[in-house]
Amino acid sequence: MFIVLLISLSVFSVISIYNLFTAPVLKRVSQPSDNRNFVSVLIPARNEEKNIEKCLKRVLAQDYQNKEIIVLDDNSTDNTYRLVSSFSTSNVKALKGKALPTDWFGKNWACHQLAQEAKGEYLLFVDADVELKPEVISSAVYELEKSNAALLSIFPTQIIKSFGEYLIVPLMNWLLLTFLPLRFVYSCSGKAFVAANGQFMLWKKDDYFKIGGHEKVKNKVVEDMELSRLTKQNKLKIKTMLGGKLVFCRMYESFNQAYNGFTKNFFAGFLLPPFSFLVIILFLLIAFVLPFLFLMPPVYSFILIALILITRISVSIVSNQNLFINVLLHPVQMLFMFWIGINSLIKFKTKKIVWKQRKL
Repeated sequence: MFIVLLISLSVFSVISIYNLFTAPVLKRVSQPSDNRNFVSVLIPARNEEKNIEKCLKRVLAQDYQNKEIIVLDDNSTDNTYRLVSSFSTSNVKALKGKALPTDWFGKNWACHQLAQEAKGEYLLFVDADVELKPEVISSAVYELEKSNAALLSIFPTQIIKSFGEYLIVPLMNWLLLTFLPLRFVYSCSGKAFVAANGQFMLWKKDDYFKIGGHEKVKNKVVEDMELSRLTKQNKLKIKTMLGGKLVFCRMYESFNQAYNGFTKNFFAGFLLPPFSFLVIILFLLIAFVLPFLFLMPPVYSFILIALILITRISVSIVSNQNLFINVLLHPVQMLFMFWIGINSLIKFKTKKIVWKQRKL
């Protein structure tokens, strides 16, 4: 058991250290784009009255001028549409979303409608809870053009405020940066190296429609990962980056929101048979918690704990997260990771996943 854990944790530590020094991070460009390409900023919004005004103000404040902004109110039950409409004189187009077809999931349908309305050569899908610094669009367009990729996707720096959020939200970057060398998403053509985040996806419009767009993944829960797989299957490049100090998001505002959000995505994102998924999350629980129980000789436990701490510290630093809190809460986070995985599998298989008052 010690040898298996030593090899596994050593590999994970190497990946996390590699990401610490090489993971692509969006930065302000010294030679910003000259605004030649027309960008459509597309914002799907369902019950986003808390976020939509701040989001629109930040998009309007971008230093990239050659753009349009389209917000689709996805059958909200709050004041989202009225708030968006108040911006209509500021180069913001407000759309009322059509009724959700039975064979579509909500966000995918909203993004599809937005893409149909867009006039830009580039399509930027951005969630309403994402916060953008003024240089983001210029920097993202520059990176997309420089890399000659079809898609540039960004994992925002997560804003975490409550104790309940700290128990779950850091797991996203931990899963991403402990097991995937992020640079390989762009540099390797292998289908195993895929990652994308639907919170921020900048597409070349022609490539987006070439792979089928959101219509191709209309009934997929984790549509961003499915789109990234389709992009690789079509032999197109993806560049996936971290938000650094330019792109931020507070995904959830409570433990319950985080728990339900991760439950929705966890199993579906792995694209594995249920048994294989269970084996993997059980192994991760054992590998990342067992050493803290000191069931092995102390020297063995200390070696394994050191490797775990290297992983957590490396991921926390590159993610701009509180490394002290992540280290302190590590065993508890691992327990929640396992339980959320079990719950995600059960709800996915029994079709009981509900998100924003809609059954998926």
